[in-house]
Order: sequence, then structure tokens, then C-alpha cells
Amino acid sequence: MTLNPSIDYIVELDTFELGGLNKIQKEAKFPGGKGINVSQVLQRLGATSKALGFIGGFTGKYIADALKAKGIDAQFVAVQGDTRINIKLKTGQETEINGQGPIISEEELTQLFQIVEQLTARDTLVLAGSIPQSIPASIYETLAQMVTQKGAKVVVDATGEVLMNVLPHRPFLIKPNHHELGELFDVKIETVEEAIPYGKRLVEMGAQHVIVSMAGAGALLFSPNISLYANVPKGTLKNSVGAGDSVVGGFLSAYMHTGDVEQSFAYGVASGSATAFSLELCTKEQVEALLPQIQLTQV
Repeated sequence: MTLNPSIDYIVELDTFELGGLNKIQKEAKFPGGKGINVSQVLQRLGATSKALGFIGGFTGKYIADALKAKGIDAQFVAVQGDTRINIKLKTGQETEINGQGPIISEEELTQLFQIVEQLTARDTLVLAGSIPQSIPASIYETLAQMVTQKGAKVVVDATGEVLMNVLPHRPFLIKPNHHELGELFDVKIETVEEAIPYGKRLVEMGAQHVIVSMAGAGALLFSPNISLYANVPKGTLKNSVGAGDSVVGGFLSAYMHTGDVEQSFAYGVASGSATAFSLELCTKEQVEALLPQIQLTQV
């Protein structure tokens, strides 16, 4: 589920003159949003999903058409306003300009709840990304409660208070990075050793599985009975956008096929790395080429 999707408009210029006329050297646009990224990764890795959320206007139609062209099923709620455009301006360094997104009415929010009510115990709902300003900040908590009461799994990729508030509903998976983990407990985390006690605490607070990405230092998995460290395979960093979403998509695609948490963790780390080493989201071939390099050790 992507509550506030976007068109990601990538603009590259040799130089940028503030207040002057600037000519684009290279441009591209993609359907954006963390949940949409997870759907794309799942599709590339051979797992089926349905993209949920809100879309509106000509920009929303672009997203719906792009996902359809990729073979991804979707069930969006149509809203009155236009889906936002997020600009990524590359001029040697990258500047991001994010749109606000449309205002969501109570009626439109009710339509979304009706879609979620159709989920069953066989389903997994991924809640990922930002929440529109017009929707209560407690929306993830509400959706997590609805889903878990049906026996379905919920995965939450969010930060701060939004993430902490879903923990009592025992999310199947959460995925903070080490900076976000530190912010949850008002500490600074820079090393694997510093992350371990706080990752374990999130399990004690209700999360069934916690993946903490440590950027170039690897990743950690915490579950009630295991705590594991995974190294990062060798490769050249080309793109950090979507790497975290690829970890989630890779973990879930492997878990759907194997039901094995350790194998799924390794596959998720390989997926995140494959995206980071590519200019686009990972492919199955790239992931499986990196997988033999992933070594899991107990911590």
C-alpha cells in the first residue's frame, strides 16, 4: 500500500543556475512510492502482489498505466486531486523537491478501508512510505489492527512514532535503517554492535521480525529465537533509491516460497544490494548472482 504515491521525475543538468534558464541534459520518469517499489520488486522476483493506495488526475493515470504495462495488478482508490510529482534534480549533487499530494476525503478513506476488509489470513499487507497530511497519522496503526484481526500479516516500513505505534499489533516485519533505529530510542547508532540491543528491543515490543539495514556495513535480523548478521556482497554503489524497498520485496518473495526466515533474510539482503549496484530496481538474475556471497552469522 502506497498512500501518497508519486511520479518520480529525474532531471540531470551539467550545471544549475538559480534564477536563470537551465536546459535539461537528461530526464526520466518512473512510478514512485515505497509500496509501489515493493510491488515492482516482487513482480521481478516472481511473486504476485496487488498495488493499493490513492491515485488521481493525469499523474495518477500515468502510474496506473505504467504498473499495468509491467504486469502488476492494482486496486487504487481514485481521488479528486492529482497524484504528486517528486523532482530529483541531479547537478553533480542531488536535490529532491517533493510534492504534497492530493487531499484525501473521508469517503475516499472509507473506500480504502473497504478494500482492506477483503483481505484474508492468506494475505500480507505492506504499509510503506509517507502518509498524506490530510489523513490521520494513526492510519498505519488502524490498518495494522484491521489486518491482524483477520489473521493476515502486516509489514511496516515507516519511521518514528508511526512505527512505534504499530508494534502492539505484532507486525510480521519492520525494516528501520540504523539511523531510524537510533531515532526511535533517541540514541546515535553507527556500528553493528551498537544496533544489536535496540533491534532486540523492537522484538520485545511486538515485532515478529526486524531487519536493520546498516548501509555499507551489512544488515541485521532479529526474531524471537534468532539474531543474525549479514555481510554486504562486493559491488559498486550506483543507486540507493529503492534499495530498502528491495530488501522488503526480496524477503517477502523468498518467504512466500520457502517459509524460512534465514533464507528470506539472505535473499532480502541480496535484493537490496542488487538494486544498490544497479541503476534500476533489482532483477531475479542479479539477486541470485549475489546470493552466494551473503554469509549469515549469529550475533
